[in-house]
This record gives sequence, C-alpha cells and structure tokens, in this order.
Amino acid sequence: MFKVEDIRKDFPILSRKVNGKPLVYFDNAATSQTPKQVIDAIVDYYSNYNANIHRGVHTLSQEATDLYEQARHKIQTHFNAKFSHEIIFTSGTTHSINLVANGFSSLLKKGDEIIVSALEHHSNIVPWQMLCERTGAILKVIPMNQQGELEIADYDKLLSKNTKLVFVNHVSNALGTINPIQYIIEKAHHVGAAVLIDGAQSCPHIKTDVQALDVDFYVTSAHKICGPTGVGMLYGKEEWLKKLPPYQGGGEMIAEVTFEKTTYADLPHKFEAGTPNICGGIAFGVAIDYMNAIGFETIATYENELLEYATNELLKIDGLKIYGTAKNKTSVISFNLAGIHPYDVGSILDKLGIAVRTGHHCAQPIMDYYKIPGTVRASFSFYNTKSEIDTLVNGVKKAKMMLS
Repeated sequence: MFKVEDIRKDFPILSRKVNGKPLVYFDNAATSQTPKQVIDAIVDYYSNYNANIHRGVHTLSQEATDLYEQARHKIQTHFNAKFSHEIIFTSGTTHSINLVANGFSSLLKKGDEIIVSALEHHSNIVPWQMLCERTGAILKVIPMNQQGELEIADYDKLLSKNTKLVFVNHVSNALGTINPIQYIIEKAHHVGAAVLIDGAQSCPHIKTDVQALDVDFYVTSAHKICGPTGVGMLYGKEEWLKKLPPYQGGGEMIAEVTFEKTTYADLPHKFEAGTPNICGGIAFGVAIDYMNAIGFETIATYENELLEYATNELLKIDGLKIYGTAKNKTSVISFNLAGIHPYDVGSILDKLGIAVRTGHHCAQPIMDYYKIPGTVRASFSFYNTKSEIDTLVNGVKKAKMMLS
C-alpha cells in the first residue's frame, strides 16, 4: 500500500521551511529530491571506500570498484540493456548527447540529414546544430501542434534515404508530453537511421526497456530520478559504441600508450576517460533500487492522480491557461495567468514557500511557437500531496490578486 506520508519521511529536505513557510517543492522536472537512503550511500562511500577504481590492487580500490560496477549492473538491469558494457557513465544527459554527437562527426557527410523534434530541450538541439556545422549535414524538425504533441504525419514525410540520425525526447520537459517513441524508432530504422532518445524527463515516471524499444542510444541523468547531480548514463547498442571513436583521451580509456601510437580500451572504458564520479555512480544505483522498491506502476498511478487534480483545480482560476494538453503526458503543468509575466508569479509563489520553475525551460522554440516569453511550470513527484497542490492553487490566486 502506497502511503505518501511514509514516503515523505525519506526526504529530509521536505521538512524544511522557505521564507517561513513549509516547503512545497514543485520543481521536480528540473531536479528531483534525494532520499536519505541515497544520502546515506554518499556518506558511506566517503567514510569507508573513498579510493580510485579499476587501477589499484589495495583493498579500498577493489571495494570501490566492486560497488561502482555493481551500480552499472543495476542500471543495466533497470533499463534491460543486453550487456553491462553498453552502459556508459557520464556526467549527465547533456554529456551523453554530446558524446554521441561528437562520435558521429566522423560518420556523417555533407547532405546527410538529421531529424529532431520541436519539443526538444536545448541540450538535444544545440549539439546537433554544431554537428551539422562540422559535417555539412542538414537539420530537420518534426513540428508540433497546439496541444503540444508532435505532428507524426509530418515526421513520416521528413524521413528519407538521406536520414542518418533521429533524436527525440521521450517526455517534453516543458509540457510533459509523452512522445510515441516506439513508432519513431521503428520508422527511422526502416530507412536505416540510428535513433537517440533523451530519457531525462521520462526516467522518474516510466520504466524503459531499451531492448523492447530497439533504440540505438538512450540517455538520462541521475538527479532526475532521486540520485545525485553530476552523474548520468549513456546506453548504446554494442555495435554502435564500437563504431564511435572515443570522446575524450586520458587515463582509463586506453589499452596501450606509446609516443608512436595509442590503442583504446574495450567498452565501457573506451568512453570513460579519467577519474569518474565514483560516489555518484554508486549513489545512482542506490536511487534506482529506491525507485524500484516503490514500483513504477505505483508511482505512475499516484502521479496521474496528482496531475488530474492539479489540472482541474488550476483551471478553475479565471484567466489561467495551461500549455501542453496532450492526451498522453506526465505530471507536469505549464501555465500562465493572462497579462502577468510568469517570473512575477514565480517570485510571489517563492515568498509563500512554493518552488516552481519559470521561463522557457531550456525549450525556447516551444515558447516561440506559442508566442509567449515562458511559463510557470509546476512538476509533481510521488512524494508530493494534494494538500500541497491546494497550497499552490491558493498561491496562484494570491499572485493574480496582487499583480492584476
């Protein structure tokens, strides 16, 4: 039985006050909060195991290596990758995307085509623009509609024999839209294109099976899924990871080094140059364990209740408009009050202890499409409550009264 009050006890930060008010944390799409189980794992690492990995014969190094590789195996199991060496530890989603983009610099030529969607985070736009500048490839965009959904019929028309890469987020960070990635992947493969799915926003809500999807690359960040900042993962099919050149040179990613020639290590070390975020990787594995202990079906059911409740209550406020009304979405609501800048609303909510995100959410093309400067974004997690949503609704009403 899911009891939110018991879950909330795992998160120390939820008991603090902001501006004299109990914290209401609705910025989960930016960073989820961290349970004490993960915090304890971080303290335990630095208290008992702090040593460099893979290279030492001493006990601390061996123990730290075992913990780090166990975490890799946990992530492999969670995402159902075929091999543990298909899981590359990175500093996060942005690092993972740039690693792949850099690798394709040597595989693309002028006239090749890359497809992204209109719903992308800047991290899944800018690296591909840079790749096109380096290679002469052409960037094409799947358009969106007023509901915040992709125009899939237009995607079908964009695909051609020249399409080499398709990059789409699983879930829009700005609107919460869940994209039809299974269809997108299958259609791309029909023309021989590789597919990267940005899973940063989906991983807290959806348990993804990369083999069932048959996706070529899948990326995410630990801090979206109750883990620490500064660590994430790139899943890549073994065949693709072997084709891509190393992203960085240095220790750990080499087999043999001479001044005449260097040979590279096998996967996954080929892409893990230098000393990694060892503690972060271990804590990432603990966060995965924590989320799975609660259960992703349980999480999805509860978060959908929060989304429905918040949507109904917010829409009772005159002049409030929600952007992103896709039939299939996660627990994110982007909204504005008529005639009031979102930053001003967010500032008043902060005074009331309510943490929301305001602005374009690193998704400026979406805001340009709606012809707005940005939105107020409230994003919910399984440790939030309906009473907190009531606090948000009352806060928005107060902001409207003060700013109108």
